[in-house]
Amino acid sequence: MLNATRPHIKVGISACLLGSPVRFNGGHKESRLCSETLASHFEFIPVCPEVAIGLGTPREPIRLVGDPESPRAVGTVHPEMDFSEALTAYGEKIAAELHDISGYILMQKSPSCGMERVKVYQANGHPIDGGGSGLFARALMQARPDLPIEEDGRLNDPVLRENFLTRIFAYAEWQRLLSAGLTRKAVVEFHSRYKYQLMATDPIQYKSLGQLVATVGTKPLDEFAPAYFSQLMAALKKTASRGTHTNVLQHLSGYLKKDICSEDKQELQHLISQYRQGIVPLVVPMTLLKHHFRRHPDRYVATQVYLQPHPEDLSLRNGI
Repeated sequence: MLNATRPHIKVGISACLLGSPVRFNGGHKESRLCSETLASHFEFIPVCPEVAIGLGTPREPIRLVGDPESPRAVGTVHPEMDFSEALTAYGEKIAAELHDISGYILMQKSPSCGMERVKVYQANGHPIDGGGSGLFARALMQARPDLPIEEDGRLNDPVLRENFLTRIFAYAEWQRLLSAGLTRKAVVEFHSRYKYQLMATDPIQYKSLGQLVATVGTKPLDEFAPAYFSQLMAALKKTASRGTHTNVLQHLSGYLKKDICSEDKQELQHLISQYRQGIVPLVVPMTLLKHHFRRHPDRYVATQVYLQPHPEDLSLRNGI
């Protein structure tokens, strides 16, 4: 379960999403989700790479041109002005400097900050199908492949939002273990807590990671731990489905089979079935499950992150 007294978690964010007037036109793209809802749970570190490399506000817009796998960032009016190296270098700099962040929220469609589908123009002036990544974002993602990174627009999707925030809290917990001095026992206990979360997001990697953790004593910890964590974060990045959530709910309900009466079992199974069919959101069977576990505690189940992977007041499971 989450500790309500835990310190705020640091998260990098495109400054315009917090309302800073740093866009090329002197405006902003404030996200109320970020500036109001998430700001009460995270310590945001605002960054505007275009301002940071010396571009003024307002300024000539820039755009991506050339090969979408390796585009250049140039001025829209003065294409001889090339900011590619500066934006890439700043992405690498921020990736190194903000070593204690647990996630990053980027501005979508931006030639500096967009994660994907950013317009990349050809010589004839037309954009290439599929687009590319903003140069700052690309450098950041390459330097910090395990870091949870998402675009603001995609956070409007309740499934992607819940998944992203679950990964932020997992990343932050791992950082706390590292700062405390990682041990093999800590790795095993951490993995045990994420058992059902992994079963929901990636059942195949759930089994693979379990087999991997069983070998924790066979390699030096400083080699084992980073490889394990990278595999874990990749598995958590997959979004859970109603089917995989239902599987986990059924597993958890099995711990109650000797403790609750047949009527309570039927009610619980009915709500799990309704969730699987899309009639009710995940929060409905989860609330009943947690009610029964409060009355009939199970030591192992109580350790499971899946029951509450993020603060309850974010209401993230109301929409999935």
